[in-house]
Amino acid sequence: MTATPSFRFRRLRRTQVLRDLTRQTYLSANDFILPLFIEEQITSAVAIESMPGVNRIPEGELAKRVQQVWSNGVKAIILFGVSHNKDDSGSDSWDEHGLLARCIKIAKAAVPEMLVISDNCFCEYTDHGHCGVISENDVDNDATLENLQKQVISCARAGVDMIAPSGMMDGMIASIRQALDTAGFSHIPVMSYSSKFASAFYGPFREAVDSNFKGTRNTYQQDPANGREALAESMQDEAEGADILMVKPGLAYLDVIADIRAHSALPLAVYQVSGEYAMIKAAAAAGVIDEKAIVLETMIAFKRAGCDLIITYYAEDLVQWISRDY
Repeated sequence: MTATPSFRFRRLRRTQVLRDLTRQTYLSANDFILPLFIEEQITSAVAIESMPGVNRIPEGELAKRVQQVWSNGVKAIILFGVSHNKDDSGSDSWDEHGLLARCIKIAKAAVPEMLVISDNCFCEYTDHGHCGVISENDVDNDATLENLQKQVISCARAGVDMIAPSGMMDGMIASIRQALDTAGFSHIPVMSYSSKFASAFYGPFREAVDSNFKGTRNTYQQDPANGREALAESMQDEAEGADILMVKPGLAYLDVIADIRAHSALPLAVYQVSGEYAMIKAAAAAGVIDEKAIVLETMIAFKRAGCDLIITYYAEDLVQWISRDY
């Protein structure tokens, strides 16, 4: 006689209604943040060839694009400037009339309810493409912190809703928090790129922001092999006053996400980066995967690992997909 199982998990998978009732992880429109690339001194959108469907937006079309994003159900955006006024320190990023400040003002004026997040770094604004001040062929951590303080104050004065420092400088959260609080912006939250790896998945982003970056960022971004260090970095940022933690990239670092979630009660974000997006697009174009199914499964993996927020170029698609049939 064949032994029968004492418990049958399949009982709760028998119908779609049963599966829906017992689902443990959900996606919501509130989960997603859309990155936008804004280029100055252009008059029409520039397609990013390595990221099908993603463009550099002319500054003059940003207001219309923000309104479109809002009408499509996405409630948060993160801004990346493509500057034509680069120098060795990225000073345009803290100029009150510079590209970053202008974009914040445009976005907030277009849709005041939109959550506007600034990506706070220098790689898009420096002529060398690194994330701060160069000294002796490396990024000078503390000199960069001084400029970062100036940058976040400029963003706050422009009306930004959230600061998101991505440069992986030691002490960046404490420096930012001190600057914001001293200047009267204690209400502005900080979402830290707290565990950001020196990853090969960033390749298409270089095209997106027109970066002339050379070399590596291994001295300030994290070694992909060091999971315990990644946890320590995020815990340090929490101790310094970060309001939200982030892991970047996403799918190759689900273990890091889960480890941080086990040690922190703060909201946790993940960035599904350009290379992850481009790989899905390429596989879908080759006809070897179901794009929608893969994207939804990936988003569920992020949520299941412990993320609350997901930065993704699929944000608008996802809101429409889950509103219809997910």
